[in-house]
Amino acid sequence: MVDKSQIQEHAEVIGADGVHLGTVDHLDGDRIKLTKADSGQFEGQGGKHHYIPLGLVAGVEEGKVRLSANADVAADLFEEAE
Repeated sequence: MVDKSQIQEHAEVIGADGVHLGTVDHLDGDRIKLTKADSGQFEGQGGKHHYIPLGLVAGVEEGKVRLSANADVAADLFEEAE
C-alpha cells in the first residue's frame, strides 16, 4: 500500500491507462475524496464529491496519484459522498 502522506491536496488522479479521473480534495480515512468540480467527466458522475479507496492507488509519481485500475473501471468503483 502507498504511503498516504505522499498524496497531496489538489493532486491529479489518473487511471492506470493515464486518463484523468479527478483531483484530490483531501484524504478521509482510507479513501481519497475527489473535488466536486472535477469528477463529472464520466457519465452520471458529475456535480458530486466521490471517494476512491486507497487500495486502488498504485503509486504517486511526479505529484500525480496513479491508480491500479483504468479510469473507466475506477469510476465504476466511486462511492458518492453523502
